[in-house]
Amino acid sequence: MRNVGARAFTTSAAALTAAVTFAATAQATTTTTVVEKVPYAMDSSNQAAWWTPAATYKGNGEYTYFAFNEPGTTETTHRPAVARRAPDGTWSRLPLLKGDGTQAEFTDDNGHNQPSVARDGSGRLHVFTSMHCDTWRYFRSDAAGGSLTDHAGELPDQGAGITYPVLTTAPNGDLYLAARVGCAADQRPGKLYHWDNATATWSVVATFGSAPNRAAYPDDLQVDAAGRVHLLYEWSKAPASAFRHQLSYLRYDPATGEFTNHAGAAVTVPTTPDTSDVLQGLTAGEEWSTDNTGYTGPAVQSAKLTLDGSTPKVAFRYRSADSAGDFRVYYAYPSGGGWARQTVYAGGQTAAAIGITWDGTEGKRVYYVTAAGADRVFAATEAGGAWASSSVTPGLTADRLAVRRDADGQDVLYLPDTAHNSLYYARR
Repeated sequence: MRNVGARAFTTSAAALTAAVTFAATAQATTTTTVVEKVPYAMDSSNQAAWWTPAATYKGNGEYTYFAFNEPGTTETTHRPAVARRAPDGTWSRLPLLKGDGTQAEFTDDNGHNQPSVARDGSGRLHVFTSMHCDTWRYFRSDAAGGSLTDHAGELPDQGAGITYPVLTTAPNGDLYLAARVGCAADQRPGKLYHWDNATATWSVVATFGSAPNRAAYPDDLQVDAAGRVHLLYEWSKAPASAFRHQLSYLRYDPATGEFTNHAGAAVTVPTTPDTSDVLQGLTAGEEWSTDNTGYTGPAVQSAKLTLDGSTPKVAFRYRSADSAGDFRVYYAYPSGGGWARQTVYAGGQTAAAIGITWDGTEGKRVYYVTAAGADRVFAATEAGGAWASSSVTPGLTADRLAVRRDADGQDVLYLPDTAHNSLYYARR
């Protein structure tokens, strides 16, 4: 393999294809979306539902970081990298480097071997990638703008099989990471980890979910202004399943070390499906099954979380007994002592991709991807209990997505088009 060295590859905004601006109208408001094609080749394996592949940072302007899979040296491999967008629109490429200075390369495994990224308070980038019951694959820069090199030996739980790493940055610059840890046939727990930015060390916070004959699936996590960690996760029958159940929420307060539900009531960890704060419970005909082809009953598949202050708001996909096999899009929020749910989209099949942000004017914005159509990526907003959707990028055939709200109050969308091996950046 070619030695890519320890430098970033830079492309000026002028060298890119001109950005395309779309005007998308939803309800009575008009939102302008600016779209740019990321100027680096993307591998078709760059597709997942659980990942957190986008991060933003406000310095002297807004920076964006997209972790993605580049094509490997064969059709069945990929090479992870980070595409960094500076405030002036310039893109640069940071490959993930092994100890010998060559770019890391891994076997394709759609839905598992995709990267997640976050930036800590010192400007260091952290990338977790390509793990499906593999030991840690973790790359980090040692300074702002530095090369991304192998730091896997610094994590706790050395030797354990890791899957589904999702991470986020706290207001104080620390990081939190959730992952499924362990590959036993009878039980696969979920764990929460903490990066202390001041000491540059990782530690285990707790095993947040574990139960006999069950596997935990981390979906998302966010940290509020008070430093409390909000975690979203699902359960499946062990060892694993494409169809999950009991979508659950958990809150952790580092100041007290306590775990609670959405109402503030104490929760003992590790949780089980029976003790979790469940926002989408089992419905008629729903079964715990590991049959990824024959099971057609109700199930959860992909969910994401945002915060309105310290209040969690959730978007998720659920296939019910009356949905004709479609995974519909739902919105859930705390109400009284439980969770209320609204149907966002029930017009056809959706892809395993979803996102949600909170806007000061529009409130919640739910993003989803349809399984077919000339327009695939949609944003939905709600007024008076009624949801309205609009195409985010008309004519763009992106089939996956991730979204992050930046410090300027704009939604930054990460949009892979796996049919054309292209990755797009959108801001609205």
